[in-house]
Parts: sequence; structure tokens; C-alpha cells
Amino acid sequence: MTTLADQQRLIAALQSAHAARLIETHISWVLLIGDLAYKIKKAVDLGFLNYLDLSAREHFCEEELRLNRRTAPDLYLEVVGIGGTVDAPQFGVQPAIGYAVKMRRFADDALMDARLRQGSIAPSHIDALAERVASFHARAATVDVQMPFGNAATIRAAALQNFEQMRTLLTDAADLRQVSALERAAMREWESRAALFGERRSAGRVRECHGDLHLGNIALIDDSPVPFDCIEFSPALRWIDVMDEVAFTMMDLLRHGRGDYAWRYLNAYLQATGDYAGVGVLRFYLAYRAAVRAKVAAIRASQSAGSEQASALQTCRGHLRLALQCLSERHPALIITHGLPGSGKTTFAQYVIEQLAAVRIRSDVERKRMFGLSALEGSRKLAADIYSKQATAQTYTALLALARDMLMAGYPVVVDAAFLRSDEREQFLALARETASPFIIATLDADGATLRERLRKRSHDASEADVKVLEKLQAEQQPLSARERQVAVRFSTMQPPQSGENARGWRSLLKFVYAL
Repeated sequence: MTTLADQQRLIAALQSAHAARLIETHISWVLLIGDLAYKIKKAVDLGFLNYLDLSAREHFCEEELRLNRRTAPDLYLEVVGIGGTVDAPQFGVQPAIGYAVKMRRFADDALMDARLRQGSIAPSHIDALAERVASFHARAATVDVQMPFGNAATIRAAALQNFEQMRTLLTDAADLRQVSALERAAMREWESRAALFGERRSAGRVRECHGDLHLGNIALIDDSPVPFDCIEFSPALRWIDVMDEVAFTMMDLLRHGRGDYAWRYLNAYLQATGDYAGVGVLRFYLAYRAAVRAKVAAIRASQSAGSEQASALQTCRGHLRLALQCLSERHPALIITHGLPGSGKTTFAQYVIEQLAAVRIRSDVERKRMFGLSALEGSRKLAADIYSKQATAQTYTALLALARDMLMAGYPVVVDAAFLRSDEREQFLALARETASPFIIATLDADGATLRERLRKRSHDASEADVKVLEKLQAEQQPLSARERQVAVRFSTMQPPQSGENARGWRSLLKFVYAL
């Protein structure tokens, strides 16, 4: 067995021999040599992982290769042995005294966390990441009934382990009080969601995921987000609810001050997967993932001194604060859009979800999902008319059920639909009353010529409405009643939602949502 001290000599020798650049974490070293990277695991036992034995390090190198090829097949090349001596080591020589995962190196500035700090992450990157993660989750293995992972008891145990480990790492009394407060709040949330955890496992939502999907483990390669460096050392940390995985990336975006991107990411994922039931466990998982990163920062603090230690402690405390914030914030509100095809409902809804930390439910997408179509598939190939009166009524019933779940979970929800009939609007007003949630009708206006022009130019969109549909609905729409006008907020989509022209409407909407 090679000791950690021996490994440090080995790393120094390799770094010197290859003029390598070294990156060190609490569990590994990465040597950057030319166009390649060699990742070597530390001989450590941290409780949640054990790399002390050489055979264990070899096994987990092979697991790292296997698992990461699911999301980054072009990056992960092979596992190579390191032979020779600790002071004169060589790659690819037997007998091996160590092992490394050989990877293709990407650009130094490719990581999404660095790009985010630079301001070079665009909304399109967030959408592409959500689509990629949704596709990965769809292909990932589903937990077997005999496996112990992903049930309410194991979820609770994992959360409690974080708090126990942080108590061994932190010494400041204020930090320890914060950990205890977070533990109490997390356990209250867990108790309220215990049944839902089990339901999601039974529904196949616990899968062999990445397990560590924060922004530092996602690289932009050819301008496309590529997740890498997944959890290989612990099946329990990898076989998780897919919403746990989504929450990790969301939490990291929140920590970087990009709540708009966090909610954009969630909504793009939900639209792709239809997993709106996952919102019920989102708050718990956001806090859990913030606690995980707090623990990692506490480990780094325990392994360092001076300014590095102070920086790690600051990071730990920031994540603890975020975890408590995620558990405490609840602002349910029901916002329905109101407008003809081409009036800008979806553009407006996208802006609202990013500003209000809301969930959007889009009728055009959910209607197609009911009939087995993806968002961008055309319906003409179907024998059924998905726009019949009966199909439309079924669509609004489905929207109503989803909206109820989002409100019960404590989040604002934007229902992106036309709502041109009074009976459609009345159902949602009744839901707002039932759940004691603020109710807002966001009316979107544009002149007739603009509506027609938008519909003629529309492409790559879930909506199939054309000018003929527009003219039909113009004749059939029912005006808002006097009661409805009291909760209606008007926006002109001739200007962006955040424009000065719409500032008055936006202030009114916020007043309704937050009862200002």
C-alpha cells in the first residue's frame, strides 16, 4: 500500500519529469501534460470514500472511466498504471504502484463556473445543458426494487451524515449553531416529503445519475456543455432521484448569483421530461446539495491554513446560508397568461419564471405530451385531433392538476396558455382560492398586424397555431369580466417584458404576488 506521503513524492516526481501543471482537490491530483490529463486518486479515507488500498484505487479508476463515458465519451480514454518507484515513476509501466485515469485535456477556461464568473454563459448554454441532462437521465439505469438506494430512509441518512461530518470539521460556535439550525429545518422538510420520496422511487425517478453535477464539473467543449467527473466511489451517492441531480446544478447557479439561470435550467428540464412531480422534493434537495458543498469546503478548510483556510470557511458559510434560505422561502402564486396566438405569452412567461423563481407549465407542450408527442413534433401525423374541444378541455384539466402541485409545493407557477374562455379562467381562479394563493391574469397585447407577422415567421416552436387559427380564436374569445379585470395586469408585447413601457404592469404583478 502506497501512503499519502509516498504519493506526494510520486506526484512531485511526475510533475518535474513532465513539466506538468498540477491541480489538487481534497481527493485527487490532476497532472496536465500537453493535450492530456492524468487523474490520480489520493490514498485517503474520508468516511464517504476510501482510497487507502492500491486495489481500491485501481477499481475506482476503472469505475470512473466506465461511468464518465456515459456523458463525456470523447474525454475519457483509459486507465493507465504507474510503475517504477515513487521517486522515479513512469506511466504505463508494470508492476503498478499507482493508477491514473487518462483523459483528453480541454481548454483551461472551459469550466462553466469560470465562464459564469466571466459573464460568458448565454441562455442557450443553460437550455442545452438542461436538454443534455434530461437525455442522460432518460437513458440512465433505473434503480432495481432490491437495491437500497433512493428510499426515504437512505435519503435521510445521507443528509444527516453531512451534518455529522461537518460537526467534526468545524470549530467555530456560530458555524456549529448554523449547522444545527439547518439540520432541524432539513429534517422538518424531509418529514413532510417522506411519502413523496417513496412514490418517486416507485415511479422510476431514482436512477444511476452523475451524482456531482455542479458547474465545476461541466465543461464547454465546442460551445456545448459536457458533464464529466461523476461520482464513482459511492453507489449510494450516484443512485439518486433525478431531481436531486437537477437541484445540484440549480443550487450552484444560485450560489453564483444567477437565480435567473437556475430557474431557466429547471424549467427547460421540466419541459423536456414532464417531471413536474419532482418540484415537490426540490426544496429539500436544493438545501441538501448546498450542505454537501458546505461539507466539501469544510474539508478543504481542515486541510489548509491561512488565507486558503479562511476562503474555504467563507465558502462553507455561504453554502450553509443558502441551504437555510432554500428551505425557508415560500411564495406560492398563480399567474395565468391571457392572449391570442402570437401575442408573446411564452416570451413573457420565460421572463417571469427567471425573475420570480417560478415554474412554467405550457399548454402547447403538455397538450402534445398527452398525445405522445415531443414539443417540436407535428400533430398532423396523428389520427386524433389534438386541438378538438375535448382535447382542449383535457389539456386545461392537466394544467390545473400540475398547477395545484406547484402551488402546494410553495412555488409561483405560470400557466402559459391562451385562456380565451371564461370557464377556463374560472377553474384557475377557483384553484387560487382553494390554495390561498395570489391570482394574476397577465394579459398580453399586440396589434393584429404584429400577430400575423409573428405567426408567419414562427418556426421551431411547440405551438402549431397559424393565421387561420388566429382568426378563428379572435372571433371566439370571451372578454374578461369586471371581476377578472381586478386581478388582470396588462403588458404590451410590442416591447420586451422588462421595458419601461411595461414597468407599471410589472410593478402591479409584483404587488399581487408578494401582497405589497
